[in-house]
Parts: sequence; structure tokens; C-alpha cells
Amino acid sequence: MAAAQDNSLPTSPGQALAGWVSVLISVAFFVGFWQALGPVGNGEVLRWSWEWVPSLGISLSFLIDGLSLSFALLISGIGALVMLYSTKYLAGHKHFARFFLYLTLFMMAMLGLVLSDNLLSLFVFWELTSITSYLLIGFSHTSADSRRSALQALLVTGGGGLALLAGIILIGWVAGTYELSEIRAQGDLIREHGLYLTIFVLFLLGAFTKSAQIPFHFWLPNAMAAPTPVSAYLHSATMVKAGIYLLARMHPTLAETDVWLWTLTIAGSATAVFASFMAVKQTDLKQILAYTTLMALGTLTLFLAADTGYAITAAMTFLIVHSLYKAALFMIAGAVDHSTGTREIDRLGGLARAMPITTAAAALAALSMAGFPPFLGFIGKELKYYGALAVQSEPLLVAGAVLLANALMLVAAGLVAFRPFWRGTHSTPMTPHEAPWQLLAGPVILAVLGALFGINSDLIANTLIKPGVAAISSGELEPVELKLWAGINLPLILSGITITLGIVLLIVHRRMRAFLLAMEARLPSFDRGWDKFLDGMKATAAWQTRILQSGVMRYYLYVIFATLLVAVGGTLIWTGAFTGIPDIQGVQVKHWVVVFLILAGTALTTITNSRIAGIAGLGAVGIGVALIFIIYSAPDVAITQLLVETLIVVLFAVAALRLPMLKPEDGFPNRKLDALFATAIGAVVAAIMITVTTGPINRRLTEYFEQSSWIDAYGRNIVNVILVDFRALDTFGEIAVVAVAGIAAWAILKGPKEDAK
Repeated sequence: MAAAQDNSLPTSPGQALAGWVSVLISVAFFVGFWQALGPVGNGEVLRWSWEWVPSLGISLSFLIDGLSLSFALLISGIGALVMLYSTKYLAGHKHFARFFLYLTLFMMAMLGLVLSDNLLSLFVFWELTSITSYLLIGFSHTSADSRRSALQALLVTGGGGLALLAGIILIGWVAGTYELSEIRAQGDLIREHGLYLTIFVLFLLGAFTKSAQIPFHFWLPNAMAAPTPVSAYLHSATMVKAGIYLLARMHPTLAETDVWLWTLTIAGSATAVFASFMAVKQTDLKQILAYTTLMALGTLTLFLAADTGYAITAAMTFLIVHSLYKAALFMIAGAVDHSTGTREIDRLGGLARAMPITTAAAALAALSMAGFPPFLGFIGKELKYYGALAVQSEPLLVAGAVLLANALMLVAAGLVAFRPFWRGTHSTPMTPHEAPWQLLAGPVILAVLGALFGINSDLIANTLIKPGVAAISSGELEPVELKLWAGINLPLILSGITITLGIVLLIVHRRMRAFLLAMEARLPSFDRGWDKFLDGMKATAAWQTRILQSGVMRYYLYVIFATLLVAVGGTLIWTGAFTGIPDIQGVQVKHWVVVFLILAGTALTTITNSRIAGIAGLGAVGIGVALIFIIYSAPDVAITQLLVETLIVVLFAVAALRLPMLKPEDGFPNRKLDALFATAIGAVVAAIMITVTTGPINRRLTEYFEQSSWIDAYGRNIVNVILVDFRALDTFGEIAVVAVAGIAAWAILKGPKEDAK
């Protein structure tokens, strides 16, 4: 386990400026979003839009409602505290400025994601969060673990992003728009469409990979290879919450179906319970907190499955609760590491005397995490039980899963905030001391907010929770009032059971950990499974490389033409598009002469052993094609064809002088196989031409070019106008390809003859 950054090196003025600029940017965003609390609390939805790709009807639009504002305040507010924390935590690091650049870009990408009202722009920011998180997780690039974890996170979330993109395209096609504010009103249309299940699965893949739901959970604990400030930010307010945001944002559109209800319920419950057990098995403070993040993400997914006021209110409240205590505890873990040189709970103890402020902040945050009154975590836990009991499908199953996860969450809170500070003193690599103020400001502020919002929940109830519920809900759901005391009822009894069970499990924690370690050894590892999956992909790539990239040009051509033959010919046969040989009545002598010329040229190319004779035969075929153009009144195309054929013959004749001589006995090997491929490809191309010419032809484009060539492009030669004006970029690209190929050929041919042998 790596210790905290060594701060013995001084931070240069330029580095310090980079850090404080990032802090000020975050604060500016937070203050700006704070101004929207009043209007949003009064039910307003703020929206801005600019044309982005007008030809495709795509706008760069942003929207602030209760849901996006809650995320934006958490992202910018916690971001400011994390960046302040980082100014000291990474002081003296040689890549100090680079870290703040990455972290600032990460924050802005996440803000763009939650504020986007256009699904395509949302996807752009979605991928930017994956890229910037890759840079942050792999920040310690000299470490193999950091590089592996960063790549794993990028591949898993990037794969989910591709699925999300496909889902976005489909839902845009069904709804006729990519604007979320317009798609929201078309929930019934989308749910009744035949593509609903496909859209649902694709969006779910994007959300589940980003928010690390089972079976995609394994990348998140491995992301602890990132510096502690990154972990605090990523786990509390950014990256992993993006999937939750997507599920919440799409709730009005995709929810209220059985497949939504059961999929999110099962996945969320399984993730929450599994992660809770895994959390209490860990000994590293960051790993414990990482798995409790998984538990929180599973719980949020679980409550977004339902469509009741209790469940949605529980999700919105727990979203804020978790962000506050998780960021605080991660920063506390970093402060402990900074001050003692270790994060292993078995090596920590008795830190309360040496680190009183850190101890107090840890206690406040952990009490909120465990759900004790009067903290906001207690209200959130009560609402979770209300929401679980309100689930219509399986209330007992959901409530049982929530109860077990909450009890284990209390155990994790005790491990993080009780044992390192109050258990007997242990020897640590460094003499314990209180952390600098920059490392303490964030945890103290966030821990105090958890208590303040619990005592006076109206501070967030009307400004964030209620507008957030209205944004998530597809119906007219009434948000549940946030209360510290709602009387003696079943949720309160379940809270008492949770606390009792949690304390008992904390007492027997060592035995439980030994049991879990023994069980884990018998179960398959998702992380090792990922490695085997990558190994399989590499083996497959090596196998196909050996088959397809043999280094012999002839084999490359075989593969290309065989693929074309199977794909196109198979499609013709499968669809029954080929209508048979057309009527050849009316074919004149001049037509047969041209056919004979083409066949003669083909035969010469096939049987000759001379390169010059072969290219001459191909030239004859080209001349025959030019004659066809002349017969059917296309002289300009015929002239082009003749010029090309003449040029090819000349160029090849010049090039042939530089090519090595063939031995007479060698000739042209594999001639029969070449002839077979050529005949098959020719037959397929002929079948395509026959199919196209015998069927009805849509003349819409033809008529458009006929009418527009002179009026718009001032040209009478339609073919030239198409090439130079209507398809100017295509033509430019073709010229560039020919030029590059010509340069490459010249580079090869200018060498001595013996080099070509």
C-alpha cells in the first residue's frame, strides 16, 4: 500500500497558483449554482440552448432543475474542498500542476454531463469523464497497479459508453428528438414501442458500468490506486454517480415497467448486500470506503426502481447524505495516511490524543454514515425503510436487503472512525500528528453539514429534495417530509434493529472477517475473470493476426475478396434479390464486338506469363468498358476511362523495369485459385448490376443534380459538377489517397533493384 505523498519538497509559486486557481474555479461554479436555489426551489426550470450541429437538428442545450442542481452543487462544492485538500496533500509533487489540470477538467466534464439537456452532448461529457478519470486513476503512472486500474476503468466504462451511444441513437429515432426535456414527455410512446427493451438494456449497460453495479463492480475498488483526493471526489460526487444520474434522469421515460422494476431491484439489492460484506472484510481504510460506495450505489439503484414518493425521496436524500459523509471520510483516511504513514486499521489505534480535530470530524461523518440521530444520515435511513416497505413487488425482500446493508454499513463506519482513533495505541511508520488545515477543512465542513442538515432538514428539503423528486418522478408524486422524529413506527423499529445488529457484528468483526476471507477464497473472482477475459481477447487477436496478416500480399487479397464474396453474395442469396438473367433481345453486333474485346483481354491476362502482356490485356478490358460508355452516350466518362487505362499501362510498364525478374519455371503460381476468385467476384458484381438495372430506379438524386448543376454550381457537365462541387470533399480525399499511394510507390521504386528482390 502506498503512503501519502511526501510533502517535504516545497511547492513552487507556479504550482501553488495552479492549485489555487482550480479552487477558485470550483468556488465560482458553486456560487453560480447557489444563485439558482431560489428559482428552482419555486418550481422553475432554467434552460439555455445554442445550435451545435444545425444540419442534424442537434443543439448544445443545458438545463437546471432540482436533479441537475443537486448534482451541480455537490460536484462544485465538494470539488472546491477536494482541490483545497489537494494543495497540501500533493504539495511538492513534480506533476502538481498537471494533477490540478486533470481534476479541473474532470469536474467540468461531470458538470457538463449533469447539466446537458441534449443526449448527444451528454454522451460527449460522459466519455470525457471516462477519459479524465483514466488520467486521474493512472496519475501515478510509474506504478503497474495504477496503470492496470486506470485501463480497467477506462475499458469497462468505455464499453458501457458505446452501448449508451447506441441507446441514445435509438431513443432519438423513436422520439424524434435528442432533447431530454422533450423526451421526458414521451414516456408512454417509448415504453410501448417495439424497441423499448433494446433501448432499456443499452441505457442500463451504460449506467451499470459507470456506477459499478454487479457484475461490473470490480473496477471501482481497484480505482483506489488513484491519489486519495481523486478517490474522495470520484466516490462522492462525480464519476460513479454519473450512472445514478442517468437512471434518475431517464426515470420518467423508461420506468414504470416490470423489466425496469425487477432489473434495478435485483441488481441494486445484490450490489448493496455483496458490497457491504466485502467492505467489512477489508483492512485498508480506502478499500473499506470503496466498498461502502458500492453499497450506496446499489441502494440508490434499488430505490430508483420504484415509482413511489417514499422511494424517490429516499434516493434523493441518500444521494446528498452519501456525498457528504463519503467525501469527508475519504479525506480523513488521507489525513490519517499523511500523518501516520499507513491506512491499515490493524496498525492504527489511539490517534484521538494526537489528532483530536480529525477524530471529531471522523466521528461526525461516521455517525451520519451509520444512521444515528440527529444526523441527516438518520433521516436518510428512515426514508430508506419507508421506501423499501413501499415497494409493491417484494417489500420484505427489499427491506431485508436494506436492513442487512445498513447494519454492515455501521460496522464499516466503526472500522473507519472508531478503531483507528480509540482502540489501543499501535506503532505507526510515522509519529502521529494533526494534519494541516488544508486537509482538515473539507472533512470538518462536510461532517458539520451532515449534522446541520439533520437538525434543520428544511435547509435542503424545499430547495433540493422536493425539486429533485419532481424532476425524477414521471407522475405527480408528493415528496415525503424530512423528519427527525416521525413517531414510533415500523421504520423506527427497523432502525433500532439495524443499530443493534450493527453493534453485534462490530464486536465479532474479526471472526466475521475470517469467515468472509474463507468464503471469498472459494468463490470466483470478478477481477481475475476480467484478466482472463482480456487474455482471451489478446489470444484471439494473436490468432487472427497469424491467419490474416501473414505478410504475403496474395493472402491479403484472398481474405479481402473472400469477405466481399461471402458478405455481398450471401446477402443476394439470403434476400432473394437476384432476379435472374435479363432479356438480351435487341443486343446488336457492336455490343458483341465489345464483349468479345473484353473477353479476349481477360483471357490474355489469365494465360500469359508476361507482366507487360498481362497489363496490356487489362488495358484492353478497360478500352472495352470505355466503348460501352461511348455506345450509351457518355463520352466524357469514356475519355476519362481511356486516359486512366493508358496511364496505368504506361506507369506499370515503367514500374515493371524496376521489378525483379520471374524465373520461367515459376510463372504465376496459384493461377487456378486466382481465376476462381476472379470469376466468383465478377459473377457477384454482375448479379448486383443486373439486380439494380432490372428493378425500379429512384431518380430523386438524378433529378436533383440535373436541376441544380447549372443553377447552383454554374456547370453544364453534371458529372464534373458532382465531383468538383457537390462531392468536393470526397474528391479531395480521393486525390489525397492517390497522392499518398503515388508517393509510397515512388519511394519503393526509387530504391536499387536488389532491394526489391
